[in-house]
Amino acid sequence: MDIPKFSTSSAAEKLRFTKMHGIGNDYVYIDCTSGSPSNPEALSILLSDRHKGIGGDGIILICPSECADFKMRIFNADGSEAKMCGNGSRCVGKYVYDNGLTDKLELTLETLSGVKYLTLHPGSDGKIETVTVDMGAPTFEPASIPVIADSNIGIPVEVDGKTLKVTAVSMGNPHGVIIVDDLDQTDVHGIGSRLERHPMWPDRANIEFAQVMNLKEIRMRVWERGSGETQACGTGACATAVAASLLGVADSKDVTIHLLGGDLKISRDKETGHIMMTGPATTVFTGEMELPEGLF
Repeated sequence: MDIPKFSTSSAAEKLRFTKMHGIGNDYVYIDCTSGSPSNPEALSILLSDRHKGIGGDGIILICPSECADFKMRIFNADGSEAKMCGNGSRCVGKYVYDNGLTDKLELTLETLSGVKYLTLHPGSDGKIETVTVDMGAPTFEPASIPVIADSNIGIPVEVDGKTLKVTAVSMGNPHGVIIVDDLDQTDVHGIGSRLERHPMWPDRANIEFAQVMNLKEIRMRVWERGSGETQACGTGACATAVAASLLGVADSKDVTIHLLGGDLKISRDKETGHIMMTGPATTVFTGEMELPEGLF
């Protein structure tokens, strides 16, 4: 199979890409190992449009790295750059292995929130089926998340005349987790959009709504900063599992998070305290798109 690459030719502004998703969290992946776009923000806005572009929650650039096997840059659908994406990192692992950019099943991946460690699990066809990502240790210190509050647990926030309790956690990016009684009756879009930009978050935040089913299972929906509601969020699933454990409503070792796009297995390494996330990565299609002149 040909490896989709980013064309740096100014004569024909064409982009070769791969559409991938991690349980519905979909991005346009671009091989930038031999060249990168000069305006990835505008490129992401164009490509992410589900009516006039390829469609996705954003774009992910796969780049060379000086400190890891590869580097991942993530741009949301609104053009803003994200620090980390758990679902995206799994897809990067699948991409580089399936396309022959590496033959290693243990990879390091540079992100804006540090180097992440990936373990790739091939399926019967020899291609990568699932990936386990060492997401690192969660951050609870309000100033480091960052969130403007005295504590990260049960922060009272008023929205539409109701007081919600938000637990703030950073998994390399800021999350606000809200435990709800009935996920189906929760105004994810209304509350999520308001809380994403609430003054309590200096850098905005991803907002998770979680319904605890039992100590081992949680249903979750997520409103991602810069993208709106998505089918799944890897860092959000990790933050939700951590928050539920802090609140004493879920197991502290192993939890399955049920998202709109599928399930993620979240566990905690007893020795390091790191959060481990395991889930599938899927290639949807590859293609080539001609772009407006002067975009690069």
